[in-house]
Amino acid sequence: MSEVKLTQLSHGGGCGCKISPALLHEILGEAQKKLPFPDLLVGTESSDDAAVYRLNDQQAIIATTDFFMPIVDDPFDFGRIAATNALSDVYAMGGTPIMALAIVGMPINKMSVATIRAILQGGEAVCRTAGIPIAGGHSIDAPEPIYGLVALGIVHPDRVKKNSAARAGDVLILGKGLGVGVLAAALKKELLSAAGYAQLIDATTQLNAVGSSLAALPGVHALTDVTGFGLLGHLLEMCRGAGLSAEVEFGKVPVLSEALPLAQQGIGPGAIERNLASYGADVDFAAHVAVWQQCLLADAQTSGGLLVSVAPEAADEVLERFAAAGFTQVAVIGRMREGAARVAVR
Repeated sequence: MSEVKLTQLSHGGGCGCKISPALLHEILGEAQKKLPFPDLLVGTESSDDAAVYRLNDQQAIIATTDFFMPIVDDPFDFGRIAATNALSDVYAMGGTPIMALAIVGMPINKMSVATIRAILQGGEAVCRTAGIPIAGGHSIDAPEPIYGLVALGIVHPDRVKKNSAARAGDVLILGKGLGVGVLAAALKKELLSAAGYAQLIDATTQLNAVGSSLAALPGVHALTDVTGFGLLGHLLEMCRGAGLSAEVEFGKVPVLSEALPLAQQGIGPGAIERNLASYGADVDFAAHVAVWQQCLLADAQTSGGLLVSVAPEAADEVLERFAAAGFTQVAVIGRMREGAARVAVR
């Protein structure tokens, strides 16, 4: 069988495939209300990263699912990225993964068995690194390639880190640099250098396992991971859940070095426009913030960094834990404050 590039088999890739925030809200409608189950600690009400259900006084189970179409052409790398991204939701709740199930949809008349197997092997490699099995799954013959995981984890009920628990005065810390969507768009346009591809893979396959450690810190009030809605979209979810506003200093926001010149040229995924159209009315950009900078803040991240809302006195310890885990671009980017659920970018 003559192989076709994976990214040519799909209309989008990575978390850039996500339905726009505004359309998703319209689709879900009443489903976003709090469900009447007392042991359901986290459900759909705050657009959090995963569901959390209390089993007993010492244990709660975290359940999430994440899958998407290819963001890169290498099948093994695609599998690794998809699995890393799926496990991130468990870490973003402050939990520890215990098991995963594979979600597989492949156009079997267009892809060889070897290519499909390599995708699954990429996911398995990441799960081995995380110390968990892929214990099963489900597969279908689909028109576009889709891969991801159902990820299950555990956490102490008192250590669940919701995206809605931020407090006024908290410092905002971002664990990874922005620009994954920009790099992926450049790859699809055949404009990405070898260094850019290496940076794309490094960023998207770095497990956010530090989230489990951060859950033990009482000063850490809220956690989420930055994915398809971009930094602004996921920060707005944090603001709405907590009933607070946020301020971001663009000059402090880490950006992947290979993505920076591409972003300045206007390269990026279509998800940027969809994101800004969905929530741009709730963002106040200072006059000096250029259009390309606004776009970077709305860039759809795949397997992006953790966004932490933490008491100022605990910020240094959070930064140290990120650094010890190998997150070289971790940075303080802003703070939470009293006010309506909006984001101001300075």
